[in-house]
Amino acid sequence: MQKKQFIVLTALLIFFQIISAQNPKKPSSDAIFNQIQKLNFLGSVLYIAAHPDDENTRLISYLSNEQKARTGYLSLTRGDGGQNLIGTQLRELLGVIRTQELIEARKIDGGEQFFSRANDFGFSKNPTETLQIWDKEKVLADVVWAIRKFQPDVIINRFDHRSPGTTHGHHTASALLSVESFNLTNNPTIFPEQLKYVKPWQAKRQFFNTSWWFYGSMEKYNAADKTNLMAMQTGAYYPSVGKSNQEIAALSRSRHQSQGFGSTGVRGEDTEYLEFINGESLKNKKSLFEGIDTSWNRVKGGKTIGELLTKIAAEFDHKNPSLSIPNLAKAYSMIQALDENHWSPLKSAEIKEIIAACSGLYLEAVAQNQEATPGTNIKLKLEAINRSSVPMQLLSVTTLPNEIKTSQNLELKNNILNNINLDLQLPEAINYTQPYWLQENGTVGMYTVNDQKNRGIPDIIREVKVVFNMKVNGIEMPFERIVVYKYNDDVKGEIYNYLDIVPEVTTAITDKVLLFKDNKIKNVTVKIRAGKDGIKGNLQLDLPKSWSVEPKSIPFDIAKKGTEQMVTFQITPPSKPEEGVLKSIAIVDNKRFDKEQIFINYDHITKQQVLKPAEAKLIKTDLKINGERIAYIMGAGDEVPSSLTQLGYAVTLLKPEEISAEKLADFDVVMTGVRAYNTINGLAFKQNLLFDFVKSGKTMVVQYNTNGDLVTENIAPYPLKLSKDRVTEEDAEVRFLAPNHPVLNFPNKITSKDFEGWKQEQGLYYPNEFDKAFTPILSSNDKGETPKNGALLVASYGKGHYIYTSLSFFRELPEGVTGAYKLLSNIISIQSSDTIPVSTKK
Repeated sequence: MQKKQFIVLTALLIFFQIISAQNPKKPSSDAIFNQIQKLNFLGSVLYIAAHPDDENTRLISYLSNEQKARTGYLSLTRGDGGQNLIGTQLRELLGVIRTQELIEARKIDGGEQFFSRANDFGFSKNPTETLQIWDKEKVLADVVWAIRKFQPDVIINRFDHRSPGTTHGHHTASALLSVESFNLTNNPTIFPEQLKYVKPWQAKRQFFNTSWWFYGSMEKYNAADKTNLMAMQTGAYYPSVGKSNQEIAALSRSRHQSQGFGSTGVRGEDTEYLEFINGESLKNKKSLFEGIDTSWNRVKGGKTIGELLTKIAAEFDHKNPSLSIPNLAKAYSMIQALDENHWSPLKSAEIKEIIAACSGLYLEAVAQNQEATPGTNIKLKLEAINRSSVPMQLLSVTTLPNEIKTSQNLELKNNILNNINLDLQLPEAINYTQPYWLQENGTVGMYTVNDQKNRGIPDIIREVKVVFNMKVNGIEMPFERIVVYKYNDDVKGEIYNYLDIVPEVTTAITDKVLLFKDNKIKNVTVKIRAGKDGIKGNLQLDLPKSWSVEPKSIPFDIAKKGTEQMVTFQITPPSKPEEGVLKSIAIVDNKRFDKEQIFINYDHITKQQVLKPAEAKLIKTDLKINGERIAYIMGAGDEVPSSLTQLGYAVTLLKPEEISAEKLADFDVVMTGVRAYNTINGLAFKQNLLFDFVKSGKTMVVQYNTNGDLVTENIAPYPLKLSKDRVTEEDAEVRFLAPNHPVLNFPNKITSKDFEGWKQEQGLYYPNEFDKAFTPILSSNDKGETPKNGALLVASYGKGHYIYTSLSFFRELPEGVTGAYKLLSNIISIQSSDTIPVSTKK
């Protein structure tokens, strides 16, 4: 079974259920009936947009569950450039989280998920910049590939291709690429290398899914003339599950937890509007599939299959679904016999899982441990049970990737559990489990995926599987299952994870940025983790020639897999300022292991292993700090506190409920994390205490917040209004509006060079209206735009200072941008400066 087909099954089997990410699917009879109905609909729709959360889950759910269409969502990016409301992971790690959230969303709304190689490099104001950074030709190739592979009858764009500059550049670019691809996909001279695996394909028509957002307000949208638009009534109600289509869509959208998109379901009439763009126009505007044969008649030899499936649906017994199995098995054989390579494999895969659901056929392959290393032998426990009176035999099992078939010839009697113990020898050359798009180095705008067949696959490609070769009612059919690991948690109960293939040893330098402000030796701690029992070797650090390390290597000996050992090296920096990369390398039996193992584990998504180079950034710089004691109030999640610790500050994480005058008296500075005033409700009740803290002679530093959903409008002691202004060009010129201000001069002299090498963006959601008590320090803007002066605002309040900054410190500090460290040090030290310009006093 191809990976694409497996994703189809995953989406179908979940129908309206919300379960833990890896748990096996156990559909109800109503869900089974829905699957049977979908077997008889051979129409497909591909929805195209730019990011996780761009998709219209109401429309996807309606098309999949009400119209029974095969419905896919092509998100050009994995959402790597956004913010994270549930943890500190950013960039590619955030992309891993959002990938899984999209997969979980599709399990709920019934769609399928696809991606291109485009990297979400951050906010872009126009599609021209987007397509330059993305490499337009490659992303266009991926859109064409997705269409040829999915073969949609209808394509729907989330965004308008005619309105560059009115929304995120990625948004408009997704629509432009979709429109351009429409007349390319059927041309065999376009990306001909794809035709080894797919055929040219022409969609029937293409639409733009407009909404109130594109009109500027709901009032304008309601008043607009929509006579030229196709209206779809998507407010369906599903009595079998007791939910409206909008409620299903809300559950799907609520999977986007890292973005804070929890949604409340609604009920009643609901309308979606589609504007025709390309292809064959609609005559009556009543069906997307007008003029398209969505029955089995579109497949040569398929008419009798459609008739049989209609009979199966008409005779379906909700109390005893197994009565449908003889005819389902017959239909499976008929589909297998077709000379057709698109709908035949898709429907064969679907009907097999429907047969399993109707019979209560439960097939599972469980590994003894969750992790295994290449070349090892793993012990599996197989479970096979038929919970129906339909005759079934387990003929054999085939383990993958070693393709070893083991004969069983086991009759599966009704409700009799069968357990089989089996050994699986892993190849030495098996790939480690990790997101395939992160295996090779990419660019700012593109991931590298060299294998054409893998492009667009949403999930990690897992190689370790077991194929149960069954005979059902006399007809042979294979059932493929990915090997899992499960255990019982005393609180949560049964927990499933997939088997991960891991390196024999991984290492991690605990501090990702090592900042040396002087020539003193610094201790560097490295964590060593064993991927198998009895791992022995030596750990060494690779660093630039001008840096020195002692000792040269450290031996390690770890008895049990999964356990860790910490070792410490001493690093001496060079005498002059310099930056470099520190690498950790473990040597075991003359083999080099240079990866760090990162686990991403949240309840709402599948546990993920990511392998990154075991590296840290070395920085020797002339940077000064004062001895301020900092209380840090976390917001949406960032790594700024650890960066402050690297600078040498004493940092205490302070919860909002802990804020009191007595507690604050122990600190010199209070700093709020990114989006704290968007996410921490308790701050609304602590503002007076915080402002009194400033008034008493202390400093408060507030990092960026978005301009919507603030927990309080009074985030500053003076009027301050946030906007959507941002500077996305990280190399945009920075002008000093108050060059003599202490924040640019004490204890470090800030120059234009300190804004070189910034990552992704300079800042976001700048204040555009603020009281005259604030002194704007910096001015910058993207090309062709007016100056933005709200990046750093300083105000005296009582005896102290309130500072608001929209600069992206949360991105720059973990990346080791020296200038960001220097400027933040000055911000923190403002109260210690010798003189304050009169213009800042109030």
